[in-house]
Parts: sequence; structure tokens; C-alpha cells
Amino acid sequence: MDTQEHVELHDLYGNRGSEWHEPVSEEEICERLKRAHEEGRKVAIESGGTKRGYGGARGEYDWTLSLEKYKGIVEHNAGDMTITVKPGTTIAELQRFLQEYGQQVSLDPHWPEQATIGGVISANESGPKRLAYGSARDLVIGLRIVYPDGRIIRTGGKVVKNVAGYDMNKLFIGAMGTLGVISEITMKLRPAPKYESLALVSVPEGEEEKLRLLAVEIQDAMIEPVTLEILTPALAEKLTGTRAFTLLVGYEDVERSVKEQEGWMIHHKPENTVLEILHEEEARKFWERFAVTVPNAHTKEKDLCAVLKAGTKNMDVFTMMTMALDLGISHLVDIEAHGGLGHGISEYVVRGQQDNVIAVIEGLRAAAEQKGGYIVIKQLPFHLRKKVDVWGRNPGHFSLMEGIKKAVDPYGVCNLQRYIGGI
Repeated sequence: MDTQEHVELHDLYGNRGSEWHEPVSEEEICERLKRAHEEGRKVAIESGGTKRGYGGARGEYDWTLSLEKYKGIVEHNAGDMTITVKPGTTIAELQRFLQEYGQQVSLDPHWPEQATIGGVISANESGPKRLAYGSARDLVIGLRIVYPDGRIIRTGGKVVKNVAGYDMNKLFIGAMGTLGVISEITMKLRPAPKYESLALVSVPEGEEEKLRLLAVEIQDAMIEPVTLEILTPALAEKLTGTRAFTLLVGYEDVERSVKEQEGWMIHHKPENTVLEILHEEEARKFWERFAVTVPNAHTKEKDLCAVLKAGTKNMDVFTMMTMALDLGISHLVDIEAHGGLGHGISEYVVRGQQDNVIAVIEGLRAAAEQKGGYIVIKQLPFHLRKKVDVWGRNPGHFSLMEGIKKAVDPYGVCNLQRYIGGI
């Protein structure tokens, strides 16, 4: 049922409309988009609203289409290890449902109690366990999409071995809702781990190179961690109480395998480093704390706060992180960061005065692009998103992306200007 709740247009993050609508069925989504298409309305699409500061050169829309109440399990095939869900379902709700079946969705984004599967898919989010899990693009096998004119299409299928035709799912995953509304998501599952642990290796200041060499050695070894994440001293202090560069090495498997890998870590621990191993519930509680360290659009910040996502070659993460800390010192801003030394994705939380935060963003982006990588801004107030390009330089295939948007949504109904290059 729709509500006509008024929403402030000029709030901190924008990406909302003056009318608020909360469909609870696919039919309502179709009707609302069809009407928007016919009347030339611009619609902002969201689920949990955690990503309102992510993307968007347009602050005001006519309507907000909130999928927060359009949630629930559509179909679960435990034997085939697949599940179909509605987009408003939170990650935590999904994992709790699967827990009794000994299964899980292999996604570990921040704020699982707030982040919805629709938002995670639309932004192609992932977490520190991406090293083993992959990203949303690796898990989705089928989507049901409501096009901007109200038509419904289905991409992929509901079985894992679906190889017919092009993989159209990837067209919509990470498109920030600019090509339509995802009304159903079908994903492959994996068994919940029988046992898990987390090794934390920290080094004294000035000896960070030991962690880089250890990460290389781990990747060359026969062990298979699910996480190989480096924390900056400020973030490590928040999570562990110790201010030091810290490497997180996570294991998930049967207990015997996990213990063997822990043994490898104990044997190969570099000299003059501190090793702590958390088991089972302790490890899970650590990840729960970790999941709420990066601010989202619902968290209140005393100072200006920007959240950045960088993609580089995996071992360049360490270089980017040390460079970020140097920039933080020279520009008087606080920086907390973590990054995957196995997959090359890192995140930076930058807090400080406006001009200094912008200078750090520009410095990190230049460094990432020089290394053949990128930086996108995952959260920034709207007035600054008009000054700093959220997405950076357009990719070489931008004209193709622009052509797809014009073909699917010629009137700019869905999340207009929310994606790369103002698409």
C-alpha cells in the first residue's frame, strides 16, 4: 500500500522524492512505474536506504519507491541449494532463515541488519570474505525485473546449471537501479561452515612490510583462507584495542582443516609480531563489530564523512593504504581503512574539514588511477557530490552503457543520474 508521506528534498544525501510510495506486491511496482513512465515522473528507488549517499548527481525526484516492505522468501530449494527472495529482505533476515537448513548466502556486506539484498545486488556489494565468496555477480543466477515502463522480464533461471544465451543478470547487478526495479533475486547457496576461526597478526609501527610478505606467503601456500584483510592502525584499535597494522586471516571449513591452517599460521608467524586466534563465537562477534564500522546513510556523524571504495591490483592495496595515512596526516583528516590483499578491494572512511576531505579523495583517486585502478565514492553529502565526481573517469565502454540506459529507460524514469557519467 502506498503512503503519501512527505520527505524533505534538501536533506543531507538527496536521492529521494517528494512523494513516498511503499509497494508490497510486484503488481504495485508495475503500476507505479507505468504511471511514472506515462506522466514523465522521475523515481528514486531504494530498499533499506543505507546507500542514499552512494552515487547521484540529482538531489530531487518526484517519487521515492521504497521496497523496504516488499520482502520475504519466494522459494527455497534446499536440495539444489538455491533461494529466490524479494529485494526488501535484509541480509540478516536471509541468513537467519537459512541457518536452520545449514546453509548461507555467501555475502558479507556492512550493516547486514539494515542492508537489503536488493540494495546489495544493485550496488554489487561484497565484504572481506570476497576472497572466497566472490561478489554479488558471482552468486546471482536469475533476476525478475520491472522495466521503467512497467513491463516484467526475467533473466537467467532458477537452477545453477543455466547456460543458455547471454548472462543478462550482470547487466542489472551493480547498475544502481538505473535500468529498472529488481523484484526477485535467485541465488546459489553454500553450506554454512562447520567451523571457523580468525587469526589476527599485528606488527609494531614501522614494520608493516612483514605483513605484506606474510600475505604473499599465504597466497603461495596450500592453505585457503576466506579472508586476507589488512586493517589500518586506527580501525584495528577500534576493533581490538591495539593500534597497529593488523592482518585478518579467516578460515572456514571442517574443524580439522581449520586447525591445520591455524598451525601453518603459528609456524609461519613473522618474528616480532603478535598473533591472536579467535574461534567460533569469538570470530563471529568480531565480524559483527567489523560490519558496523563503516558509516551508512542512517548513521549520524559529528564531522563531514566520506566513504571511498578502491579497486587495484591485490598487493597494491597495502601501498594505497600507507599513502592514505600519509595524506591523512598532511591534510589533517582521520582515516580508517581496510582492504583485501587477495582481491584488491579496499575501503576508506575519511573524516575532517570539507576542503581537506576533498583533497584526500583527489589524491587517492590519482594514485589509484596511476596504478590502473579506480576509486568511487560510496558515501558523501549531496552538496559535495556536485563538486567531486563520485565515479571518476568514464570507462572505455561508457558509450555502450549510455546506449543501454537510453534503450531501456529513454525517459529517465528510474534513478536518473545515479550511475557513472550521470546515466
